[in-house]
Amino acid sequence: MITGLGLISPFGRGKAAALDALRNAKSGIKSITSIDASALNCRMAGEVPAEAHEGQHRGHDRFTRFALIAAEEAAQQAGNLGADPDRVGVILGTGLGGCETLDGSYRRMYAEGGRIPPMGIPMSMYNAAGAAVSAKLNARGVGYSVVSACASSAHAIGLAMQAIRAGSADAMITGGADAPLTMGVIRGWEALRVLAIDNEHPEAACRPFAADRKGLVLAEGAALFVLESLERAQSRGAEILGEIAGFGATSDAGHITDPDAGGAARAITLALRDARLNVADIGYINAHGTATRANDPTETAAIKQALGEAAKSIPVSSTKSLHGHAMGASGAIEIASSLLALRAGFLPPTINLHTPDPACDLDYVPNAPREAKVDAFLSNSFGFGGMNAVVAVRTLVS
Repeated sequence: MITGLGLISPFGRGKAAALDALRNAKSGIKSITSIDASALNCRMAGEVPAEAHEGQHRGHDRFTRFALIAAEEAAQQAGNLGADPDRVGVILGTGLGGCETLDGSYRRMYAEGGRIPPMGIPMSMYNAAGAAVSAKLNARGVGYSVVSACASSAHAIGLAMQAIRAGSADAMITGGADAPLTMGVIRGWEALRVLAIDNEHPEAACRPFAADRKGLVLAEGAALFVLESLERAQSRGAEILGEIAGFGATSDAGHITDPDAGGAARAITLALRDARLNVADIGYINAHGTATRANDPTETAAIKQALGEAAKSIPVSSTKSLHGHAMGASGAIEIASSLLALRAGFLPPTINLHTPDPACDLDYVPNAPREAKVDAFLSNSFGFGGMNAVVAVRTLVS
């Protein structure tokens, strides 16, 4: 069961900021201000507002600071777990780790002839955020980080759920964090030629499933959850926000960047089977929905392949249209966003969808939220390397 949720995103700090943006279809994609982006072709992103994190958790890389802020909110909501610290674990996902530290260190060494900071390695390592969260919350149980590109946090959440099921932990803190908005990372994505570039109208740049889509928009942030068993949550009177009910993971075993519908479809099927849910139980799908030429029709085909005729009647949306693509943190941010919206009684929209791609012919909840009652949903996360992760979530809406 989910008993705590913390979030920091391009919408701002905390759950309330995200819920307001989702309800009002308000984009968090803006001009980049955290670095001097004047030399970049792409000068926009889903950037966490400075006021949401300035001065917090100094001495850590940006992605770790985000993880700590989200962890604090999740832990506060979950309350006193009353658990043996040796039985509380942390599994976090990240796609790129300490980009801020690495970028700054290499610039100092190569461009300025300086030295690497003494803490450069500990701050930039992929498990830095997980280690910091473990220390902050005194979680001394199972702890590791998952790196599987854009599927990282979805994999982490699925593995944390399995740890609870297996009885190897009483509570798990899980989710993901990424902060890829550095000169080097953005230049790398520019070289791949998959970024949407509309510096004059950043809020309209990300257009999943649209015929005129131009590509993905980079973003940053973190979302963390506290998970525990139903019995434990009930015994301590905790508020139950939802349930991570099932998890499916597959590998395309094919092209490193081009997705395969078959691999994604198998992950959807496995998640349903693991959750013991039927297709008819699913009331919504949060799509990977990157707004790239490759992903959107392939993901549409995968949903049809896995769900058959029912796919036509299940609403699907991409919240990346609102917050951008936060790399390894995306799955966690999207599960958090979906859960917040569905518990409030509406489907989050896919904004900027004015001219649908004929190859993308499902119900993508275009441009505005829609009232709905949903008991269970799927969240798709598909990463480079053919890494596929699908998480099934019960909203427990009464």
